[in-house]
Amino acid sequence: LAADTVEIARWDLSLVLMMRDRAWPWLVLVPRRPGMRELHDLAAADRALLIEEIARASDALRRAFAADKINVGALGNLVPQLHVHVVARHVGDPAWPGPVWGAQPPSPLEEPELAARLTSIRAALDGAGASVLQQ
Repeated sequence: LAADTVEIARWDLSLVLMMRDRAWPWLVLVPRRPGMRELHDLAAADRALLIEEIARASDALRRAFAADKINVGALGNLVPQLHVHVVARHVGDPAWPGPVWGAQPPSPLEEPELAARLTSIRAALDGAGASVLQQ
């Protein structure tokens, strides 16, 4: 995750990361609980909090990028640490209507695109009441 993301916030439960992929506005929520691999490994209160954080991230991406659909997934096949992907989708995007995984090789965001996307997401998260890190 560290190689493909930028840390943008720390919420009550999750570390909030932004994928550097140009094709999709994409957040990854990583619950800061050691040893967690599956949603059911979390305590009930943490599972409830994670759902609220997923909703918060989803709403921020929808507003910031006028998404037609928000995809949420917790695969963990390659990275076993519990993490949840929240991806803004648009009708006609490079993978539509299929999943984003494996649809095309990653195309990393470079400056100034990276800075612009970070600004958009941070503003949306801030509007959602997030504790946003200043970088």
